[in-house]
Amino acid sequence: MKIAVIGGGYVGLVSGACFAELGNDVTIIEIDPAKVLAINEQQPPIYEIGLEDLLKKHIGNRLCASITYDSVASADIIFICVGTPPNSDGSANLSYIESASAMIGAARRTVPTYCVVVVKSTVPPGTTAKIVCPGVLQSAHKTEGEIGFVMNPEFLREGRAIADFMHPDRIVIGSADDRAFNYVAEAYHKIDVPVIRTSLSAAEMIKYTSNAFLAMKISFSNEIGNICKQLHIDVYEVMRGVGLDHRIGTQFLNAGVGFGGSCFPKDVSSLISLAKAIGEDPLILHAVLKVNTQQPNRLLKLLRARIGNLNGKKIAVLGLAFKDNTEDIRDSKAIPVIQELLLNGASVSAYDPMAVEAMRKLFPTVTYCHSAGHALDGADACLVMTEWPEFGKINKEFERMKTRVIIEGRRILSCNGTEGICW
Repeated sequence: MKIAVIGGGYVGLVSGACFAELGNDVTIIEIDPAKVLAINEQQPPIYEIGLEDLLKKHIGNRLCASITYDSVASADIIFICVGTPPNSDGSANLSYIESASAMIGAARRTVPTYCVVVVKSTVPPGTTAKIVCPGVLQSAHKTEGEIGFVMNPEFLREGRAIADFMHPDRIVIGSADDRAFNYVAEAYHKIDVPVIRTSLSAAEMIKYTSNAFLAMKISFSNEIGNICKQLHIDVYEVMRGVGLDHRIGTQFLNAGVGFGGSCFPKDVSSLISLAKAIGEDPLILHAVLKVNTQQPNRLLKLLRARIGNLNGKKIAVLGLAFKDNTEDIRDSKAIPVIQELLLNGASVSAYDPMAVEAMRKLFPTVTYCHSAGHALDGADACLVMTEWPEFGKINKEFERMKTRVIIEGRRILSCNGTEGICW
């Protein structure tokens, strides 16, 4: 099939590369010329395991990037993969969705053949039916039936996105008509997993609900961890026993400093905003964000209890990305921690395998190091913020510290003499 993907960001680029791997002809449409150039030169502008290999395999064959909407005219399916960043009130900003819809319609105005427009961006329920569908049809000067509409949410974890795309738990296709559903199902025909057909709005809600539930599991685990800390109980032992209950499951039960990234904080906030707009007060969702916001403060409180006043102290921060296997620092818990350290007069030496340059833009006065050992030299304390596997191998490097105070926000270290935020 001929596929056009609107948006060359994280979701669009990964999805486009994977659809090419499935045998489709894909054009990724991106407004940033630098990203287009990088993609066409087989250099991914983001880090994702296996992505560079897919670009090298398919660029110039089944995959390309463009700054124009020309490929939309001949596409069988057009995926909308643009951002929906939060507004100041937490609601989803749909301006990129509206713009993409108008541009798609304009590109299809003189095309008589049928196509399907698919929303893959995370959007509030009702967006596809009330914004995308009329936006495309009005711009295209067409009526319902000439263009199909589908909501097909993505469930991609950063650092593991290609594996998640190729081996998902399920594929959700929200559609109001059989023809549109069949088009999109065909694009995934090589992936043998359950295909869930729903309404457009139910598919949109499935995405929000999935992310909110996973965020809730993390905040719940952190709250249990905070209780276990006071009772001198290892929360990881507790959650290992809890997670083996098949009704609960083992994933997203690792207690720590909280969740970050581009999805969970934004999507929970957007769901809260949506609930408020219809007169509901989502108490659990409020608690999910409250616990998540407070966790870094607990880490800093523990640090002060161990070394006293932070003024003039050198603190090593290991891990800047919000999770391992990515350079993404969006809503990283290292951000509020470093900000508080600097405000209290501490000097910060930091190391991350991939996220240094991104964090340098936020905190240029921090000393960024080329290794964990370099960051630990002469440090009064160390905070581990990201579960990078290489941190699990650190041992003798801690001997380079002035005082051996090591606090983990993510449980990854294997050496002795460490303490966790909630274990």
